[in-house]
Amino acid sequence: MQRRGRAPARPAMAALLGGLRGLLVAVGPAAGPSRPWASLAPPGTRLFRQSCHRLVGPQASPEPGRSRLPEGVEYIPTRKAKNPMKPVGVAWYSLYARTRLGYLFYQRQVKKARERYPHGHSVPQPCRFPGLKILPIPVLSNNYSYLVIDTGSGRAAVVDPSDPLAVQAAIEEEGVMLEAIFCTHKHWDHSGGNAALCQQHGSCKVYGSALDAIPELTNPLADREKVSVGCLTFEALTTPGHTVGHMVYVLDGGPFGGPPCLFSGDLLFLAGCGRLFEGSPETMLASLDVAVGLGDDTLLWPGHEYALECLTFASLLELDNPALEQKLRWAMQQRQEKRSTCPSTLGEEQTYNPFLRTHRPELQAALGLRQGRGEHPDAFRARVLKEVRQRKDLYKAT
Repeated sequence: MQRRGRAPARPAMAALLGGLRGLLVAVGPAAGPSRPWASLAPPGTRLFRQSCHRLVGPQASPEPGRSRLPEGVEYIPTRKAKNPMKPVGVAWYSLYARTRLGYLFYQRQVKKARERYPHGHSVPQPCRFPGLKILPIPVLSNNYSYLVIDTGSGRAAVVDPSDPLAVQAAIEEEGVMLEAIFCTHKHWDHSGGNAALCQQHGSCKVYGSALDAIPELTNPLADREKVSVGCLTFEALTTPGHTVGHMVYVLDGGPFGGPPCLFSGDLLFLAGCGRLFEGSPETMLASLDVAVGLGDDTLLWPGHEYALECLTFASLLELDNPALEQKLRWAMQQRQEKRSTCPSTLGEEQTYNPFLRTHRPELQAALGLRQGRGEHPDAFRARVLKEVRQRKDLYKAT
């Protein structure tokens, strides 16, 4: 909904509309509503005609690194991918999430990312357990989709298929049958590939929250509802805050001799959390507490490669945190080699992620916050989270 009479928003809106004019020229005519994926491929081509090379990478082995700028480590900044939500704020978010212009912007993101990162923004590191394979698929400029495979039956699910070509390429290389799409939320950079993949895989179901306008949603899920794909069992957890209908998915690793796996979308990143577009600090805090309650050994598979930026920001808050320093050093090395930083574990995250440390006196002191007399501990923690989130929103990585 557009607000009127707010002069400070006008320059941002003017900049946005100017950018959208260029976007419309670059993207060209929009595809019809019944085939929103049609303009993702050149005219006259089949969308999924490409075959691809097998994605090969070592087993995921989360090994911490180190914070601030440790001795002996030279920080070589890389060109930072732009976050389209950051510069214009509420005005841009309203257009992105609620209008056709958001889809056009997504199309432009896909096109530019395919040109700039023909093999993906990061080197994927598959994670294997007996009977299970989790394949991160680097898409757009910093997103991850995940292909989760029951290797015994060849049945698979994908989480947040941003770029349908990249996901289909992985499906073909792995030789699996796609049965389910699990969508964490409605934003195009997480749901933009739903329609194309459903067209290609006629029996595929799309799962997510009915509270979010998820494209092609066939099976709305309730909190704690479980879905099986072959021997894979996913549990949906409602985690509002980033969007009102945000959900995360927890894969039961027990049958495969592994830990639980949390596909967190934009709830939780390595050392970070999602922006509060449609929720309050109190709502986000409750959602983060749900995630933490899954257990320290739970593997965290986030929706974005934000580790280096988030860890660097966190190091400005806690100047003397050995776990944070160690993790940052490791992340620097990973990103210099263009390697993925996921997964981490929830236990590890609680040692350096400021959004999971709102109860820690050292973070509260660093922010200059004190619990008020009679203030409920959770209300104070929400106030701490709000302060950290506001600082992160204003933070600009060099």
